Amino acid sequence: MKCALNVIMKRKSLQQIEDFYINSGYRGNELCKVLAKDKEYQKLLKERKQKLTKRFGVTQTEKRKYVLSTNNDFEILAKCKQLEKLKLSKEDRLLVKVIKTQLEDDWRKSLERLLNQLLKKYG
Repeated sequence: MKCALNVIMKRKSLQQIEDFYINSGYRGNELCKVLAKDKEYQKLLKERKQKLTKRFGVTQTEKRKYVLSTNNDFEILAKCKQLEKLKLSKEDRLLVKVIKTQLEDDWRKSLERLLNQLLKKYG
């Protein structure tokens, strides 16, 4: 029991690891690169994503489509999925769709597409 407790106590959090590199002078892309190479950070990140994926019922398709890099991203997706199950007005369905596009890696493309549709409709 004591040995397991020591392992738990020595285990760092994602934030502690990130803070270490920030305090060492890494910022921006350099910080991303060093975190990508840190095996302990990557292992913790993978475990965290697996827990959140299971907790919020994220499908494989959603995992590929959306970035989901923060807890808030998972919560936003879960709320969107909950809303999609309800009888929403056409405007509210569109709003939920726009919100979900913000979770995509290339979210600007979806916004541009919607703006072009509005310009075509009203222009």
